[in-house]
Amino acid sequence: MKDQIKVRYQQLLQDRIDVFKDMIAQLTEGAQNDAKGSAGDKHETALSMMHLEQEKLNSKLKEVLDQKAIIDRMDPNLVTTKVALGSLVAVNGMWLFIAAALPKITFDGKTIIAVSPQAPLGSALMGQEVGFTTQINGNQYTIAAIF
Repeated sequence: MKDQIKVRYQQLLQDRIDVFKDMIAQLTEGAQNDAKGSAGDKHETALSMMHLEQEKLNSKLKEVLDQKAIIDRMDPNLVTTKVALGSLVAVNGMWLFIAAALPKITFDGKTIIAVSPQAPLGSALMGQEVGFTTQINGNQYTIAAIF
């Protein structure tokens, strides 16, 4: 099951990467076309705005590439008794995938929530075993199973 969840997140991230690359390419093409036929202050302002937007997109692209690198490094066949990067953890009826902060997905009728090990809940669960209980923001969480 973990290997299929990993593949689903890899595809989700690859789709995002493709979208950002397309947007950056369109901006680059737009800037090149605009540079051919314009001059003056309005033109310079438009080019500056395009470059700012391109920098934002490049930053978002880097973030998604970093997330994908984390997912790519995971070994879904690794079985541990303690929560680690790549663990699928049953907590309070929820399924947490300890990986990176990513959107929820549905798999086999279950909602999977990807949690970063740096997030408060991810950090509290890292290295813990079944039965461990912690409290975060007034909510109590107990590990029921680790896969």
